[in-house]
Amino acid sequence: MELKYYFRLFQKKLWLIVLIVMIACAATGIRSYYMVTPVYTAAVKLIVNQPSKSSKMGTDIKKIQTDMMLIHSYKEIIHSPAILNKVVEQYPGLHASTRELSRVSVAAADNSLLMSLMYTDTSYERAVNNVNAISNVFKQQIPKIMNIDNVTILAEANLNGSHVPINSNPQMDILISLFISLMFAAGLVFFLDYMDKTYKSEADLEADLGLPVLVSVMKMKKQRRKRKRPYAASDSKAGGEQYATVSQ
Repeated sequence: MELKYYFRLFQKKLWLIVLIVMIACAATGIRSYYMVTPVYTAAVKLIVNQPSKSSKMGTDIKKIQTDMMLIHSYKEIIHSPAILNKVVEQYPGLHASTRELSRVSVAAADNSLLMSLMYTDTSYERAVNNVNAISNVFKQQIPKIMNIDNVTILAEANLNGSHVPINSNPQMDILISLFISLMFAAGLVFFLDYMDKTYKSEADLEADLGLPVLVSVMKMKKQRRKRKRPYAASDSKAGGEQYATVSQ
């Protein structure tokens, strides 16, 4: 009985549910496609590993440990003016200031010789050019700064590679909006039904009062209320007397 009641309730309020879902999805789509400025990230992979001519295992392990310790220093060196000022000097076509280039971020996993340089910008092309320039200058300057040449570029950022915004996914946003709006619409339908204290049927009245219904007045349709009047008075006179006609 309850399932049938809720089914009829949702069927009756289907227009409200559809309206709420359509408005929510349309608003989310407009925001995702037209109101959010896309942000892109370009990345360069580096490896910190000095080539060794020694074949001794112990020497290689010590060298690897040293390279891993240097990574923490390299993170700070990349953001230093010694690197960023050189980038501005060597790549004037970037039209980027030292402050803008300082947005580059460096990530390195624990117990790993790999480093990732990542640059975020509203233009993917500008992000690619900036992070590639920073990585090239960093590789060139490390031997002069640290007196050790142990940085190799594994993979540069590819300008023609596939890229998607990191701050917006319109398809996923619309799906999430669809789910949330459905939940909200269902809750609203339940709330409106709970707040509605009117009786919808004789069964509701019997269940509430505990008394049987003896008489019910059916709702008259509008077409039936527009019937012609059964009697129409006439002012016509026949032989000087008034009379009334009955219209069928």
